[in-house]
Amino acid sequence: MTQTLIYNAIFEDGHFEREALGEMINKGGAAGKIYKSLSHPNLVAKIFHDKTKSKTNRKKLEAMLHNKPNIPHIVKENKTFVQIAWPEADLEDDEGFCVGYLMPFINTDDAVSLDHLMQKAVRQKQHLTERYEDRLTAAYNVTAMVAALHQCGHYIVDLKPANVSVYKNNMYVAMYDCDGFSINGENNTRYPAEYVSEEYIYPEGMHQNPEDMGEDQDNFALAVIIFRLLNNGIHPFAGMPRKKDEQMLDIQTRIEKYHYAYGMWADTYQAPHPYSIHEYFDKKTLDMFERSFAKNQKRPTAKEWFEHLKYLDGIKKKCKKNPNHIYFTNKGCGLCAVEEKFKAKIASVKEEKAAPQKIRGIELEALTTEKRTALKKQKRREFVRLNKLALVFICLYFAFWGVLPVYLYRFSKILTANGYFIQILVLMFLFKAVFWALLKVQKCLPLMQNQVLMTMLKIYALVNGIVGFLIINRIDFSFLSVY
Repeated sequence: MTQTLIYNAIFEDGHFEREALGEMINKGGAAGKIYKSLSHPNLVAKIFHDKTKSKTNRKKLEAMLHNKPNIPHIVKENKTFVQIAWPEADLEDDEGFCVGYLMPFINTDDAVSLDHLMQKAVRQKQHLTERYEDRLTAAYNVTAMVAALHQCGHYIVDLKPANVSVYKNNMYVAMYDCDGFSINGENNTRYPAEYVSEEYIYPEGMHQNPEDMGEDQDNFALAVIIFRLLNNGIHPFAGMPRKKDEQMLDIQTRIEKYHYAYGMWADTYQAPHPYSIHEYFDKKTLDMFERSFAKNQKRPTAKEWFEHLKYLDGIKKKCKKNPNHIYFTNKGCGLCAVEEKFKAKIASVKEEKAAPQKIRGIELEALTTEKRTALKKQKRREFVRLNKLALVFICLYFAFWGVLPVYLYRFSKILTANGYFIQILVLMFLFKAVFWALLKVQKCLPLMQNQVLMTMLKIYALVNGIVGFLIINRIDFSFLSVY
């Protein structure tokens, strides 16, 4: 029989109660395990793994109890939606060690990680809403929570979609593990965060520890989440590298180097994702993202994003083509444009796959092993035949240029009567015609594609042409003598 765990619960107003815990409902993360509360059905207990941090944990929990953000539970249709699992009381054992805390119970069956809203395939698999307006609402609610925490001087630091949940039916926020936040205590005392996740670390924080991070880290991570929610899950630092042979950088390295591909200026490393709809965003939205991700800009605060998302909700327009879509500018519905682009791409790929593969006009699938062997032998015979033709052509080529000086000598009187200029002009046209013929033959005969052979043939033609010119003009070779 399992022994019931009993602790002392010390609440914000100072009173304490004996707290009996029930079954473990979650093994939790790195910090602790989650148990049902038998004394308070609407609460659960988080019991820390490490009891040696009792003093630090107690001070942090006391700071959280006395500086609670204004994030109330929402009651709708007689159902309560807890938005944040903020501590209600800290828990001590009978020896006086701080072992954990009580917090509101959030029904995980009703909520889903924000990650699940990003990709269409995941939304369909999880039977989640396809309404773009709901993603805008989720962004608004997350922003409202971050703004409320910042108002109290608290920072999440490890802010990412996996650490934020939303209720499936209304997009209200549900956030856990608040003891991992950076907490603002009395007299400017800071109880720092311990964790931060790559792909959401602001560029200036690459060489910082989580305990050194604060509001600017949250503002950056929040902007990334909003961008992904509004842009079909695409990360603002993900794109298409411009050079195929260039080293592929991971997302965090791109963040560190400010490779933001969706801003006013084209990024040198990457182009935007082909299915991004950022070009259909409102100009004010683009300016906010520019400030969030470009170098030497002052990032918008959570409060600024809260006001801006409220503004977007006010100017949104319903798409007439698809009731799940909304848009914000006169450019029209970006979601429809991307879907058409995607459909065209799929159709192109299907058409390409459907086209039969052919060898010499014969469909590849129709070829048996015997037919393929016969086809290879036929290709080999064709190759040999073309090479024989090339050898015949070379012999004729050598014969033509070899006897050319003799024929030129027979007509020397006619040719010399027109002077050197006309002779040279005739030779140039002859060379040009022969070289043009060489290029044509080169395309048809495999042997002629040897560049060394082609160069030798051209030199042979030039030498014989010059010799012919000297002969018809009866120019002796005494000028070549060294005496």
